[in-house]
Amino acid sequence: MSPKRWKPNLPFRDYRIEYEDWVPAMAATIGKIVMVAAIVAAFAAPLGLSNAFVIENARFEMIIAAVLFVVLFSGFFNPRANLAGTHGPLIPLIPLIVASGGHPMALGLMVGLLGFTLGIFRGGSLLARLTSDGVCGGLLLFLGFVGVTSQIKNLFAWANGFDMGYIAFVVIFATIIMYAYLEHLGKRWLAIPLGSALAAIIAFVLGAPFEFTTEPGIPNMNPAYWWGEDTGWQLGLPKLEHFIAVAPFAVLAVAMWSPDFLGHRIFQQLNYPKNAKNVLMNIDDTMCIASARQVVGTALGGGNLASSWGTYMVPASIAKRPIPGGAILTGLLCVVAAIWGYPMDLAIWPPVLSVALIVGVFMPLLEAGMQMTREGKTSQSAAIVIFTSALVNPVFGWSLTVLLDNIGIIGDKERCTHLSRTDRWIIPAIVFAVLSLVMAAIGMFPGIPALMESFRALH
Repeated sequence: MSPKRWKPNLPFRDYRIEYEDWVPAMAATIGKIVMVAAIVAAFAAPLGLSNAFVIENARFEMIIAAVLFVVLFSGFFNPRANLAGTHGPLIPLIPLIVASGGHPMALGLMVGLLGFTLGIFRGGSLLARLTSDGVCGGLLLFLGFVGVTSQIKNLFAWANGFDMGYIAFVVIFATIIMYAYLEHLGKRWLAIPLGSALAAIIAFVLGAPFEFTTEPGIPNMNPAYWWGEDTGWQLGLPKLEHFIAVAPFAVLAVAMWSPDFLGHRIFQQLNYPKNAKNVLMNIDDTMCIASARQVVGTALGGGNLASSWGTYMVPASIAKRPIPGGAILTGLLCVVAAIWGYPMDLAIWPPVLSVALIVGVFMPLLEAGMQMTREGKTSQSAAIVIFTSALVNPVFGWSLTVLLDNIGIIGDKERCTHLSRTDRWIIPAIVFAVLSLVMAAIGMFPGIPALMESFRALH
């Protein structure tokens, strides 16, 4: 396959749609429902908005993503750009953003503007080039381990909520056996549909409560409704002070894109055939499309925060499928789920959700991280990035370890000799300093008060 960049690419002429493409499409749709609902709910809770608002806005966002960007860009105009998904790592910060006077539209527009600037000037691919295999592998290991453990805890918390904790144990144990057997057969790409079905059947048979509540329908498509003062978000349009309040978070959000996008690209490289370079994800193009999707989605009334779509890219890489075929199917499934309504209830049911994320995203990340850190030189950098990420967060861990790795304190010393002075320490030092200043300003360093007084009362 030789995809054309920013030119029409037609199904069955320039690329094929195979049955394997349904696997990443299903995983992406489940992940999209969950992540968009989580983002909107994180905004809605401190604003006092109802669950009905969360579901309707999530359905609206899925239609925007599917029709305007997933199919049009990743499936038609630029098949080397990964789908524009949801920025999951930012979810824990959203209550803090709202409490600091942030406005969803102000945040979305600033993230889109900063991300587009980074993509246009090829900043994403530059940062990817400066990140060694050890740092990448350590990031994948950290994100994979944290993800697996958090989903297991979530599943047990759900089951213990109605005094049937054994359901979580049986579901996870069965998933482990299934995943191991699929590895043995070389059919790991089937883990998401089989795992989700297995989890749903086991949980239902053992008596876990479940009911369909979301009815079919089309969400409100009027931006004036969503950004009204008495309707939708009930916030009206943002003012200057709202943009000032969200500025540090917007910088941090875009900074978190680089390790995220890089991890998806590396995962492709590890799973695709060596001669498949023409279909590898273009980081800068993906950044530009994610930024455009962010601005358009926000302007129309959506609450999503965009990023590279991990729940699509990881299973697509495992299935060894290029981006566009699955993108078309993902767009179709997202529209069907948003309008039909009932699939949204099933996708966010904890057994289905947790198992899909574990086998479709977090376990593959762990495996890829282990592959990249087999050598002693790479394991040094991997250990440091895990250590520093656990101390603060993956952004801090990535930026500090890239600096230490490139100046030769840890990692592959020979690699450093091939880097220019700018690449070795000037760019990594500037990135680390800027990100550290932003994190210090808003109080993200454990035990250290925020430099900005307005953020101190929020912790």
